[in-house]
Amino acid sequence: MDVTVNGQLTQVPFGLSVADLVRGRLPDPRSVAVAVNGAVVRAGDWERTQVGPGDAVEIVTARQGG
Repeated sequence: MDVTVNGQLTQVPFGLSVADLVRGRLPDPRSVAVAVNGAVVRAGDWERTQVGPGDAVEIVTARQGG
């Protein structure tokens, strides 16, 4: 199915959870925030939150520096 991840159209399998999507893109998912269709998804809800066709997902990582 097609979803948009960080502004790029991406093919993902049906039934994919937010946790699976994050793990597939980032080796260390700590310090990560995720929003699906503009709504922030708490890290504790990633496993049970599925990505659906046409969803827009933003994955943001925190970085230190100046």
